[in-house]
Amino acid sequence: MKALSELVKSIIDWHMKGETQITLLSVCPNSDAVLEAAVKSAANSRTPMLFAATLNQVDGDGGYTGWTQAQFVTQMQAYAAKYHWSGPLYPCLDHGGPWLKDRHTLEGLSYKSTMEEVKKSITACLEAGYRLLHIDPTVDRSLMQGQTIPLQTVVDRTIELIAHAESERKRLGLAPIDYEVGTEEVHGGLVDLSRFKAFLENLRTGLDARGLASTWPCFIVAQVGTDLHTTSFDTSAAGRLYDIVTPLGSLVKGHYTDWVENPADYPATGIGGANVGPEFTAEEYLALRDLDAKEQALCHNRPALVRSGFITVLQQAVVESGRWMKWLHPNEDGLEFDQLTLKRREWLVQTSARYIWTNIDVIKARKQLYANLSLVMPDPHAYVIDRIMQAMDKYINAFHLLDSLERFE
Repeated sequence: MKALSELVKSIIDWHMKGETQITLLSVCPNSDAVLEAAVKSAANSRTPMLFAATLNQVDGDGGYTGWTQAQFVTQMQAYAAKYHWSGPLYPCLDHGGPWLKDRHTLEGLSYKSTMEEVKKSITACLEAGYRLLHIDPTVDRSLMQGQTIPLQTVVDRTIELIAHAESERKRLGLAPIDYEVGTEEVHGGLVDLSRFKAFLENLRTGLDARGLASTWPCFIVAQVGTDLHTTSFDTSAAGRLYDIVTPLGSLVKGHYTDWVENPADYPATGIGGANVGPEFTAEEYLALRDLDAKEQALCHNRPALVRSGFITVLQQAVVESGRWMKWLHPNEDGLEFDQLTLKRREWLVQTSARYIWTNIDVIKARKQLYANLSLVMPDPHAYVIDRIMQAMDKYINAFHLLDSLERFE
């Protein structure tokens, strides 16, 4: 399997020659169903697929998916075997940096402690076979609110984490891996072009000084107009960023690509990769909501069936988890879940569902839902997977990934 940096070099070369451009799709594996759908999509479309796993999702404590790094990769490989796919699948770390795991903030870890934890997680990623690490030390919870982390601090911490990864990689006797740096978050202070350029210049100088020139990142993350609530990709900003990073042998990678209105503009402007996460697990929720409604209709004519009440169970698990509070607007602070509008409650359940798919009651209700519906449909689970795949197909087609494997090879 080729290194991601080799794929990036091919994409740059095609763009320079004026050939059809490609943007790599990076799926955030925020549920087992999303992971399965992504592997099946890669097999059906014959395309490389990246998996960007945050430490909230996958880590030594199981994250909210229930997977350690090794378990995540094992499950990915199991789905590859299920769908007879031997093509390239790239497990990657997303947002590896201090305080970017929610638990580190909630537990009030010091800088030293959170860095120690992140380094342990990076080692676990390497041991599991991750092929790319996103190094993102752009958050500093020790700063006063509104205070921007100094650029050189971001550079120094980026180099420290890359140096740790390289030291561990060599200790473990592993082949070279690839890196991704930068952030789409405004708290990183890297959205200003002059600051962005300075970050890259200082990073290159620092890596060279440490004998780490070979670790130069193949992806640079930057703000391209999208976030959790914004779906318009800024082609002008993307073009300016492309002109900055491509001479360095890198490509821009966009995060928060979910529900983007103009996905075809990604390859057209030279964006090398794009992360999509919440959209796919939201589609999982919507598919299950439709199945719940179908089950309700079925039970009207089959009164002996014990209804799963899946959506009710799911909402209760979301509320009890408290994870929905993370997404409250400032004017909603202090409100109970039941005090929010129906529209907001529905959005919060859809958005927060990814945190509790592994809840025991949710798993039990889902099994019951599938069992009931199997009386009138061939495979309820396959219906959910296919719905998620339909959402993925939008990006696979727009990014020119369909049957792209032979081109990369």
